[in-house]
Amino acid sequence: MITAAQMRAARALLGIDQRQLAEMSGVSLPTIQRMEASEGNVRGVVDTLTKVVEAFDAAGVELIGENLPSVGSGRGVRLKSPKTRGPVQNGGSARASAG
Repeated sequence: MITAAQMRAARALLGIDQRQLAEMSGVSLPTIQRMEASEGNVRGVVDTLTKVVEAFDAAGVELIGENLPSVGSGRGVRLKSPKTRGPVQNGGSARASAG
């Protein structure tokens, strides 16, 4: 449904922190922190995941699934598959801030 990296990236696009996402979604801050700390797909109660996805959608963020086209319009970013992307340059990281 959603990956931890998508959550961090979506927050970065909105310019919000974890506390603001918790308030927007009605999910506790510790739950948001746990979700973003996970590896790969976020696991949890379906209702909780749905609240987070719906909060991002209401804020204007389109979450794009693996190998699916974007159906929205506007600017955005998409992570290429590991086979087609190059190394991160200058020791930088594509990871958004978690706090």
